[in-house]
Amino acid sequence: MMQTQMIVYLAGKIGISKRQAKSTLDELNELVTRQLKKEGSLRLAGFGVFRKRKLKARMGRNPATGEPIKIPARTGLRFTPAKALKDSVLGAG
Repeated sequence: MMQTQMIVYLAGKIGISKRQAKSTLDELNELVTRQLKKEGSLRLAGFGVFRKRKLKARMGRNPATGEPIKIPARTGLRFTPAKALKDSVLGAG
């Protein structure tokens, strides 16, 4: 689902304008970004946990030349879905 599809869905489901739905999604995005920068994680009950994590430097390979290259350490993001979300999407058991 693309953002525009999500905006149309939310506007119809909640009974708000598309502009209000877009504003709500933008604010949610800003909130998640601020929280991850500040605390490093964000837990949404029944949905999952977003976490910042440090990735170590490692060796890789240039796919065009096959030449070994060093990939520097960096910070990445990880999402772990809640059990309730996994069960509803994949089916329990």
